[in-house]
Amino acid sequence: MSIPCVIETAIAGTPTLEGAGVRLNRMFGNREVPMFDPFLLLDDFGSDRPEDYLKGFPWHPHRGIETVTYMLHGEVTHGDSLGNEGTIRDGDIQWMTAGSGIVHQEMPQLTDGRLRGFQLWVKLPASLKMTAPAYREVKASDVTTIDFAEGVTVKLVSGSLNGSNGPLRDLLVDVDYFDIFLEPGASCEIPEKKGYRSFLFVFEGEGTLGHEDARRIEAGFVYKLGPCTTAPLKTNQQCMRLLFVSGKPHGEPVAWGGPIVMNTQEELKQAFAEYHDGTFLKDKPAG
Repeated sequence: MSIPCVIETAIAGTPTLEGAGVRLNRMFGNREVPMFDPFLLLDDFGSDRPEDYLKGFPWHPHRGIETVTYMLHGEVTHGDSLGNEGTIRDGDIQWMTAGSGIVHQEMPQLTDGRLRGFQLWVKLPASLKMTAPAYREVKASDVTTIDFAEGVTVKLVSGSLNGSNGPLRDLLVDVDYFDIFLEPGASCEIPEKKGYRSFLFVFEGEGTLGHEDARRIEAGFVYKLGPCTTAPLKTNQQCMRLLFVSGKPHGEPVAWGGPIVMNTQEELKQAFAEYHDGTFLKDKPAG
């Protein structure tokens, strides 16, 4: 039996200053733990004012998580302690597994027009927190795009839909991450896996979620969905673009200190002690 999603919580996000002085909107973060488990944080970053983003995110550590950066417009350069370097641009994706520990930097570049992107943090389960770090980059041309319904286009960052798969496979945490665009007057139903937790982030336009009891959803809000099997989406006079993100909760305790997320305060204290005494990195660059 099909069970339509209902909205459990709507969050407008909080203006936040991060890195060396980047202005962004934190849609959810440590104040919402464990509401979005297995997801920890979603940042909406970007501006048409270079002074809001050019200071960037200089070298800093991560452990116990994965970070997923999805660019809409502009450029961000990346460098890390594994020796990876690259630049992601319009439509590109960066999926970084911090695992046992990585140090990296993310530096937005001067953009003609508006720079905008999203960063999602995925919590690694206890059994994988100390896995080897890794970095994957996907170009926009390699992102799977499908015509899901009349007037509905879906870009698959990860996961599968209607027999099509996103470019990122064999992830440590199974995540469906879809960028969905609905033209005015369009509708569709996005399936949700049993036992998974999902949210919507509307970042352009407005529409509705549901059937007879449909609720209005609009740009600038994250909507945490209750248990369901399908998310019925519809637009009227406006188009709408949103992220649909879904994953299976770990149900484990969270010890969160800045860029490091472990399961216990002891693990967290050890991670910072190792960072300060130079033993944080367990994997070094090849060669």
